[in-house]
Amino acid sequence: MSARIRSRSGGSGPGNGAGRRTGPARRPAPLLSPSTARALALLALSVAAWTVLVAVARVPMADMLVYRAEGAAVLHGDDLYALRVTEWNLPATYPPFAAMLFTPTAVVPVPVLKVLVTAGNLVLLGVLAHLSFRCADWPSPPRRPAAVLLVAAFGLWLEPVFQTFWFGQVNLLVAALVLWDLSRPDTARGKGIAIGVAAGVKLTPGIFAVYLLLSGRVRAAAVAAGAFAATVLAGAAFLPGETVEFFTLRMFETERVGELWIVDNQSLQGLMARVLHTEEPGALWAAAAVAVAAFGLAVAARTATAGPALPRAEAWGAVACAVTALLVSPISWSHHWVWCVPLLVLLAAEAGGSRRRQAAVAAVAALFTCRSLWLVPKDGDADLHLAWWLQPFASPYPLLGLALLVLLAARLRRLRRDAGERTSAEQPAGH
Repeated sequence: MSARIRSRSGGSGPGNGAGRRTGPARRPAPLLSPSTARALALLALSVAAWTVLVAVARVPMADMLVYRAEGAAVLHGDDLYALRVTEWNLPATYPPFAAMLFTPTAVVPVPVLKVLVTAGNLVLLGVLAHLSFRCADWPSPPRRPAAVLLVAAFGLWLEPVFQTFWFGQVNLLVAALVLWDLSRPDTARGKGIAIGVAAGVKLTPGIFAVYLLLSGRVRAAAVAAGAFAATVLAGAAFLPGETVEFFTLRMFETERVGELWIVDNQSLQGLMARVLHTEEPGALWAAAAVAVAAFGLAVAARTATAGPALPRAEAWGAVACAVTALLVSPISWSHHWVWCVPLLVLLAAEAGGSRRRQAAVAAVAALFTCRSLWLVPKDGDADLHLAWWLQPFASPYPLLGLALLVLLAARLRRLRRDAGERTSAEQPAGH
């Protein structure tokens, strides 16, 4: 017999709908769209491969161990900047405020901490991807969950991101703080706080306060400066001696961090040291760094204020500022270049159906994946004696960064020229 529909009163007479045939039962909507489900499966496969690699290689996560030791030094009242940990005798190199934030890690067993740091970095990679898509206003909101998962799945294997996971670094946290702050409206309350806090953990994000100032956002720049000052005061309140020691001595000792000429250092100074075959580029690098800082900040500020004529102006301005910071910092380890994630998202957003632009996206993705800097001779001081044709392979990131700033400057120049031509065309002919 046919299935019957009962009325609300439970009757079965003709007036209550008896005798009506039911249509096919509706299936509940899936929790995930097919594209999101496929992207999630790819992410699971990527994480599984990473887990196997970590287990086989027995990754120590050396920087994580330094952070843990810094937190323990704060808890136990030990000399923060005298500590040396791991087989590489690594020292503390961050401000005292950062060490205070690391105190919870000191009470967590190392195996558990490795899992927590890896999981945290995976979440932060997804957050950075989400913020990048939001800044690029691409793709459409329904497609973004799948896009975020895809970036997390493939982004894990980009060399800077991979190294961040490998060492247990805080680069993704710093980048996410900065990009979140910049993605907020200029009228948002407290805009600049996250940038100031990021600078309190790792000094280089302080350049974004200058970027805000040059792009006309004086209040946000002041808030960022105030937030950074608050981190310094917090450090001084709990670790007065270490705060004075860091800001008067340790922050200027780049040799504490490592040799500036090795291929690990993907800053302008590292590039110049290897090209000039010298351990200390000295005044030549200082002059170049000042010039690049001025040029890069000008490009970043003008890009951010280009208006509707330049799509995604704020996002490009943020990336230009980040690249400038990475170039002029005395040491920018390869894992500091996690800004490759928003850069690739921006390039993909503007590629559209252009094969030339799609090829550019693929080329930049390959550059950040191929690990050419680790393939050149580097045993001993071989980094200082590379042949000329090996130099691009040893310094791929600073060369790309310089090229990006030049291309953005050329783009701004074209925009100004086109605007001038339109203005001239609209003016009435002279008498």
